[in-house]
Amino acid sequence: MLQYQTIPVTPFQQNCSLVWCDQTMDAAVIDPGGDLDVLLAAVKKLGLNLKAIWLTHAHIDHAGGTGELAERLQLPIIGPHEGDQFWIDGLPQQSAMFGFPPAKAFTPTRWLHDGDTVSIGNEALNVRHCPGHTPGHVVFHAPQAKRAFVGDVLFAGSIGRTDFPQGNHQQLIDSITQRLWPMGDDTVFIPGHGPESTFGQERRSNPFVGGT
Repeated sequence: MLQYQTIPVTPFQQNCSLVWCDQTMDAAVIDPGGDLDVLLAAVKKLGLNLKAIWLTHAHIDHAGGTGELAERLQLPIIGPHEGDQFWIDGLPQQSAMFGFPPAKAFTPTRWLHDGDTVSIGNEALNVRHCPGHTPGHVVFHAPQAKRAFVGDVLFAGSIGRTDFPQGNHQQLIDSITQRLWPMGDDTVFIPGHGPESTFGQERRSNPFVGGT
């Protein structure tokens, strides 16, 4: 079975997730924005074999620790979609702007596209391209576990901001209604910030996309 543990990192309290296959204990880390020593301590405590970095998008609080972690452990960087290249290139400036430790720009080992899959151990997750918050944002869906790691597309009671460069409000709404809702009302999603919720709960009550 797919297992996961969410660890808030950086002053922005970004939900970084360790995901692993409990048969092989091979793991990936989703959105290592910072606090790498905290993340690596959790990896050690859980007895995981960290194999890859998966990125939903390239904002500093999600991707700030990626370059250093990849270099330190020789890990492949998987994702996001090419649309976020300009955010990756700007990571050093983002880190200075928001008072984060210096962040390295990097080139992902593999870009992700809608319909791709990523795997860890014996577990596979589906990739959906969900632009709007950023143009290259992707989401990782594990139907076997009824879980989705959605970055900053959707939150409990809210949605991602679209006032950043190349953000697009209508694209974001379309991503949520056309890409996330079909995953099922009973799917639990892990957002980039704040508590988990279900797509069904958000369809019913989220003031930004409720009733869609």
